[in-house]
Amino acid sequence: MGKHKTIGKELNTALMNIPFFNINKELLAIAELAEQDCREQFKNIEKTTEYNQQKVLSAFIENGVSESHFVATTGYGYNDRGRDTLDRVFAQCMGAEDALVRHSIVSGTHAISIVLYGLLRPGDTLLAATGAPYDTLTKVIGKGSKDTGSLRDFGIRYEQIELDSSGRPDIPAIVEGVEKLKPKVVHIQRSRGYNTRPSLTVAEIGKVISAIKQKSRDTIIFVDNCYGEFVEKDEPTAVGADIMAGSLIKNPGGGIAENGGYICGRKELVEKCAYRMTSPGLGREVGASLGHNRTLFMGLFNAPHVVGEALKTAVFCSALFSRLGFSVTPAYDEYRTDIIQAVILGTPEALIAFCQGIQKGAPVDSFVNPEPSDMPGYDHQVIMAAGAFTMGASIELSADAPIREPYAAFMQGGLNYHSGKIGVLLAAQSLYDKGLVKTW
Repeated sequence: MGKHKTIGKELNTALMNIPFFNINKELLAIAELAEQDCREQFKNIEKTTEYNQQKVLSAFIENGVSESHFVATTGYGYNDRGRDTLDRVFAQCMGAEDALVRHSIVSGTHAISIVLYGLLRPGDTLLAATGAPYDTLTKVIGKGSKDTGSLRDFGIRYEQIELDSSGRPDIPAIVEGVEKLKPKVVHIQRSRGYNTRPSLTVAEIGKVISAIKQKSRDTIIFVDNCYGEFVEKDEPTAVGADIMAGSLIKNPGGGIAENGGYICGRKELVEKCAYRMTSPGLGREVGASLGHNRTLFMGLFNAPHVVGEALKTAVFCSALFSRLGFSVTPAYDEYRTDIIQAVILGTPEALIAFCQGIQKGAPVDSFVNPEPSDMPGYDHQVIMAAGAFTMGASIELSADAPIREPYAAFMQGGLNYHSGKIGVLLAAQSLYDKGLVKTW
C-alpha cells in the first residue's frame, strides 16, 4: 500500500488528537482521512440518536417515573411499583403492548429461551427464517445434545430456511416453509451474529413478516433483537413482530445496567413468557428488584446516546480498516441496523492480533492478553477482548470471534466515541507491530 500524498497536513492534526498513546504516525494520518470519510454518517447517526432520545424521555415523563420507583424490594417482590413502571416505560420505548424487564434474566440467550419455552408446546414447530441462529442457541434447540431439557427433548420440531445467495431472507422459500410446516413460531435473527451476512433492517424484517402473515395470520413472529435496539428510529414491533427479546448489557442497558434482559410484544404472549420466567400462576407478579431498578431506568434513559457512540465507533473502524486494505462489513457509508462491525482478517494470527489490540484500549484489564479458548455453547474456540466495567457487556467496546474461516473479528460497542476510536487504532497498531498489515 503506497504512501498517502496528503500525509503531512493530516499528520499534524492527528498528532494533536492522540497525545497519550504510542501509535504509528502514518497510521494517525490515515485515521484522520478515515474520520473525514465518516462525517456524513456521523450526522445521520446524530439525527437518529436525537429522535430516539426524545422518544425515551417522553416515555419516562408520560409514565410518571419518580425517585420512589428506585426503592428496592425483597422477598417475593409483590407490588414492586418500580419494576412494573419500568415494564411500561420499556414497552412504550419499543412500541410494544407489554414488556418484561428483569435483572434476573441472565443473558440474551436466556431471554430468547424464555420466549421459546413460553410459547412452544410438544408437537409444535419452530421455523428459523434467517438460517442457523446464533451459536449459543443451537444447544437450546437441541442440536448435538441429549436430555438437557432442550426444545427437542420436549418434542418440539425445529426447521430452518437458509438465506439466499446474497445473505438476505429467501422470502419465497420462507412462505413455502410456512405453508408446508405450519410452524407455531417463526424466528428471525436481526443481527448477523458470528456471520458475515448482512444484518436485517427493520424494513427488511417487515417484508418477511408481511409475507408470512399473508399466508398464516396465526403464526407468531419472534425477533431476536439483540444489538439492534435504538439503531434505527423504529423497532421490529413497528412492522408487525409479535414478540422480541434482547439483553440489557447490550444496547438498551446503556452501559449502566449491570445485568438483565427483556421481552416485549403482544400482551398475551408476554404473559405466557412471564409464566415460563417464574411459574404458572405467578408470572410477572413476583420477582424482587433488589435495588436494581435505578440502574435499569438510568441505563434505558442513556441507551440512545450510548448506541449512537457505539455506531460512530463502528463506522470509524470500518472506514479505517477499509483504507488499510481489509474487507469490512458493513462499509462505513452503508445503512446500519445493529452495532456490530465485522473486519475480515483472513488468518488466525491477524484475528488474534486485532482482538489483543482492542483489549489494550480497554479502561479495565488493558494489560490482559486475550487468547482463544473453549467457551460453553460454541463449537470452535473463541477469542474475546472485553475490558469492561460490566463483564461481557457488548455495549462497551469489545471484539470477539470464533477461530474459524474467514477469520473475521466482530467488534461492537463503545461507551463514547473518543475512547472507542483509540481502541480501534490500537487494534490496527497491533497488526502492524506483528507484521500482519501492509506498510502504509
